[in-house]
Amino acid sequence: MLVHSVNPASGEIIGEYTAMTAQQAAGLVERVHSQFESWRRTSFADRAGLMRRASALLRERAREYAKLMAREMGKPVAAGRGEAEKCAWVCDYYADNAEEMLADQEVETEARRSFVTFQPLGVVLAVMPWNFPFWQVFRFAAPGLMAGNGAVLKHASNVFGCALAIEDVFRQAGFPEDLFRTLLIGSDRVADVIAHPRVRAVTLTGSTPAGRAVAAAAGQNLKKTVLELGGSDPYVILADADLAASVETCVTSRLINSGQSCIAAKRFIVVEAVADEFERRFVELMGKKRMGDPMRAENDLGPQARTDLRDDLHRQVVQSVEKGARLLLGGEVPERPGAYYPPTVLTAVAPGMPAYDEELFGPVAAIIRVRDEAEALRVANDSPFGLGAAVFTADVQRGEEIAARHLEAGCCFVNTFVKSDPRLPFGGIKESGYGRELAAFGIREFVNVKTVWVD
Repeated sequence: MLVHSVNPASGEIIGEYTAMTAQQAAGLVERVHSQFESWRRTSFADRAGLMRRASALLRERAREYAKLMAREMGKPVAAGRGEAEKCAWVCDYYADNAEEMLADQEVETEARRSFVTFQPLGVVLAVMPWNFPFWQVFRFAAPGLMAGNGAVLKHASNVFGCALAIEDVFRQAGFPEDLFRTLLIGSDRVADVIAHPRVRAVTLTGSTPAGRAVAAAAGQNLKKTVLELGGSDPYVILADADLAASVETCVTSRLINSGQSCIAAKRFIVVEAVADEFERRFVELMGKKRMGDPMRAENDLGPQARTDLRDDLHRQVVQSVEKGARLLLGGEVPERPGAYYPPTVLTAVAPGMPAYDEELFGPVAAIIRVRDEAEALRVANDSPFGLGAAVFTADVQRGEEIAARHLEAGCCFVNTFVKSDPRLPFGGIKESGYGRELAAFGIREFVNVKTVWVD
């Protein structure tokens, strides 16, 4: 079966790939396992040297990879360069810190010696999405390989070019040929790979339905999983917030990756005292953002990744308006080639509307007015999701308290937008998934936390 890669800015077919058969995929998993058996015995110093070479290649080729991302999924080239450079950062971070993070931990008992050691599991399957086609992979691969595991990647079918480019990064850096490999398969084959006896664990970044499917297959086969799923991040704007700075940050976050980010701001919960001014400033700034060819540096957002995704986003907007939301900006499909959708602002958003209840995976902002702080926090947590959240207030101490104790999410920020950082754990709660990536927490997800007792 042939899989085509389509440029979402033009609709042009830019790549053609032959999907692997079930036998080819199974054979590739076996080869990765064989390579893992020797890789697990390498030193951290050897692994770190190769990981630093991968980092250097990412920086050297950042422009090349940015253009690839732009062609395959519409990411503006400036954002693509930043993504490649962030991947280099995570490679360096784990090259520098993995050995310390996985050092044996002595525990005082009545034994002659007792300690905890962290040993690699084996082959880990990564099921990854198209929206950050390099970053999502490297934030798993860098800690996974440094921990001594092997990896097979099932990437989204519209970014198979990115998947093979990532495989090439590791190969060119000097990693063993079959330690990190790409499976060119569709989603319908994922359950078969999970069931393969050589696959020891699964990590998925994607939608909540995809997470349920992978968790069910992994549970059936008793395989460890980490799931980073959808989000409908609430940004709470309190009465004492610096509105100029808050609006700038909120608009920036809403338009990250042309709005196609699990941790982009999506619901803006504004107390009544400042709601009118917030709306005015927000609409004005959103209206200034330029949409167009992702290859041109002056454009702030490109197309959506696929026309079907753009059309589903528009359906959510239309249905929300039909149920009583007011359209302040955008909300119309442009008459031009490509999967474009303009910056869009909805207000008077309420329960029962897609803009309130569902994730808006595109450049659509939902503004929700509330009476006071107490109602703002209730509405912020009135969601099945719990990935990221932010609060804006001049009272930083109060902001810290809200972020730490009151917002139901895995990543909570004060007076800035939610982002991932290799030095901090990343992940969600509720229907946004479980487990953590990045930092020491992430590298320990896919190891055997083994007790050793010596009498």
